[in-house]
Amino acid sequence: MTDLFFSLSKLFWIIVQPDHFLLLMLLLGLLLWRRVLGVILVWGSVLLMLLISAFPLGNYLLEPLEQRFPKTDLEQLEAPVAGIIVLGGGEDAERSVLSDQPQFNDAAERLMSAPALWKRYPQATLIFSGGSGSLLRPEYRGADVAKQWLDEQGIESRVLFDRDSRNTWQNALYTKELIREMEPAPEGKWLLVTSAFHMPRSMGLYRQAGIDVLPYPVDYRVSENRFSPNLNSNMADLNTAVREWIGLAAYYLTGKTAEWLPGPVDNREQP
Repeated sequence: MTDLFFSLSKLFWIIVQPDHFLLLMLLLGLLLWRRVLGVILVWGSVLLMLLISAFPLGNYLLEPLEQRFPKTDLEQLEAPVAGIIVLGGGEDAERSVLSDQPQFNDAAERLMSAPALWKRYPQATLIFSGGSGSLLRPEYRGADVAKQWLDEQGIESRVLFDRDSRNTWQNALYTKELIREMEPAPEGKWLLVTSAFHMPRSMGLYRQAGIDVLPYPVDYRVSENRFSPNLNSNMADLNTAVREWIGLAAYYLTGKTAEWLPGPVDNREQP
């Protein structure tokens, strides 16, 4: 069932991803050009593309996600830290294999923050959770890239790796399994490290799994630019924002999270 959910979500995203959707609108409009609907679709796709190329619409969708969970103040944190959970997504697994060295994407801060956190809490357990998010290339896994990079930093031997999870839901499930297998069982809260825009969905899923997590968001995307004529950058941010909002809705509607937009509860995530 978990693999079916993953596959269906990937196929659905291929269609509704904003840049793909606009291309489909344009192609359908050209096929129906002699009809009113065709003209509307063509000009609608063109105007939307112009709007996206001029304004960073993704900023407006990402901002409420990034501000939902403030970063835990480690200086003021009194509760014991049982461990650190780092979610994958910043690794370019296929290029890492082809180049025989770790390669990363825009979410690299997720993994890059691990050494500093581990040095602050050297007795804490560090878990990296991330397999393959690719529908066509499942053999390339983010955990393998993370293991190689952390080995270069000298801390790979102190890390538990989940290389089987393929989405955030599986991240939470497989992390829970790793924690259950620990002897003795660690006591305290877990720092959850992921991109700021991804934190609400992640917190909701880890709460549902029964793991006591504190947010440690990284990889902020929102800028102050309200006019930014850059189609490539603006479209990338819009794709990211739309995917995240769809993910929040899908996980809520399928019962994987208790809230559509998880947020701090009774200041539990505050020190």
